[in-house]
Amino acid sequence: MNVSTLDSRSFAPPAAAAAAPKQITMSPYYGTPDFSGLSGGSAPARPIDMVSVADILRNAFVYPPHSIFQDVKLVTFGFSPSQDMHAAPEFHFKFRDSGKRGETDEAQDWVGTYHRLLVEAVAESTRQSRHPWLLQSGGKDSTTLAIAVADARPDTTCITYLGGREEDEVESATFVAKTLGLKHETLLCDPGRAYDRYLAVADRMPLLTADFALLSYVDLATEITGRGGDGVIDGLGADSYFGTPMSRQQRILARLARRMRLPVNLAEMPFVDRNFELCFLLGTLQMESIERVFPGSRFTDAETDELFGRPISQESHKRLDVFRDEIATAASQDEWRDISTSIAGSAGAFAKGLYTCSALGMHAAYPFCDVRFREWVYREVPPHQMIDPESRVNKVLVRSHIATKFPELPYVRKKGSFRFDVRGLAQKRFDTVHDFALQARDVLPGA
Repeated sequence: MNVSTLDSRSFAPPAAAAAAPKQITMSPYYGTPDFSGLSGGSAPARPIDMVSVADILRNAFVYPPHSIFQDVKLVTFGFSPSQDMHAAPEFHFKFRDSGKRGETDEAQDWVGTYHRLLVEAVAESTRQSRHPWLLQSGGKDSTTLAIAVADARPDTTCITYLGGREEDEVESATFVAKTLGLKHETLLCDPGRAYDRYLAVADRMPLLTADFALLSYVDLATEITGRGGDGVIDGLGADSYFGTPMSRQQRILARLARRMRLPVNLAEMPFVDRNFELCFLLGTLQMESIERVFPGSRFTDAETDELFGRPISQESHKRLDVFRDEIATAASQDEWRDISTSIAGSAGAFAKGLYTCSALGMHAAYPFCDVRFREWVYREVPPHQMIDPESRVNKVLVRSHIATKFPELPYVRKKGSFRFDVRGLAQKRFDTVHDFALQARDVLPGA
C-alpha cells in the first residue's frame, strides 16, 4: 500500500462522507461481487479506516468484515449475506470436517466425475470471457485446472510468472501446456515495471489490500490485457474444502508464536539484520499462532505502532475476536489451520484478483469455487481421496486426475515458494517509495 492510493476523498473526515454505509458480498464462493460506486471520479468520498491500514501492515490484508474504508463492510466466506456486517456478525467456517462424507467401499469413477464437474465449472465461470488466460504456476491446482481448461476452453492461453531464482515451475508449466495443446507464455518479474503498473491502476481499485503478490498479480493482469486477454482463470479456492494437513514446520511455528513484545531495533542488530531465517523467527515470536498461519513476513506490533507514532496494533489484533469462537471448536490441528487460513484467503488471496480485475475491466474466473463442484468434493468424496491417512499427502484425487495425463511433475512433487524480487524493487524504486513515505508523515510519521 502506498500514499498515492490514499487521495483526498479517501482521507475525508467522517463528516464529509457523502455516501451511506455500504455492504458488499465479496467472495467467489458467493458469486461475482458488485463494486459499483467505489472507484472512479464519481465515487463518493469515503474515510480511510486507520485500523485497516494497521491490519495491512501487520498481516498484508484487512481483517474481514472490514475494508479499507470505515463505512464499507465485506461479506466474505464464513459470514452470511443476510447479516449486518456493520453490527455484530458471526463467523462460521463452511467446510468443517464433520460435514465431509465418511469412508465408503462404494466403487465410483471419482476421477471421471471430478473431471466432468471441473470442466463444467470452467465453462460456466469463463462464459463471459472471450479470451481467457490461465494463471499457471505448474503446481497441482493449476495443472489439474489446465487439464479441464483444455476440454472446456481450448482457446485459453496459459501464463507463468517467474518471480525469482528459487522457483522452478516454468519448465513444468510449459510442459503441461504443450502436452495439452494450450498456448503458453512466461512473464519474468521486473519489480520496477510491476510497481509502476500497480501505481497506474491503484486509483481504479475498488478497495485495497497489499502484499508483494499483489504487485505480481497486477503485473500479470496488465500484461494479459496488453496481449488481448479479457479474463483471468485463477486456481484459488480448493484448499478450504480439500483440506491442508499441518506440516511439522507449521506446528513448530505455531508453538513459537507467543505474541512477545520485543525491541523494534532488534532485527537491525549486526548479524541479525542480514539473516532472513533469524528475522523470520523473531517475527514469529511476536505473532499470535493464528496470525503466523497467514502467509508472508509482516511488520510486528511494535513496528506498526512506531510507523503510526501511536499504539494501534492492539486495535487490529482485537479484530481476531470475531473468529475466536469458531477457531476454538476445531476438532484437529488440521482443521484449526484450515479455519485460520480461510480468514486470510477470503480477504487477502481472493482480494488480489478481484480488485485487480475490477480495476482493469477484466473478468475473474474461479472454477474451484463453483457451487456444484465444491459441494460434490466436500459432501461426496471420501476422506482418503482428499488426504492420504498414512502419508498425509493432500489432494489425492487431484493427483489422480493429473496422473491421467502426466507422469509426476517436478513442481508437483516438491513445490517451491512464491518469490518477488524485493531487493530489486528497493534498488529501482526506493526514491519513489521514500517520497510517498514523506507525503504520508501526517498519517504514518514513522514511515
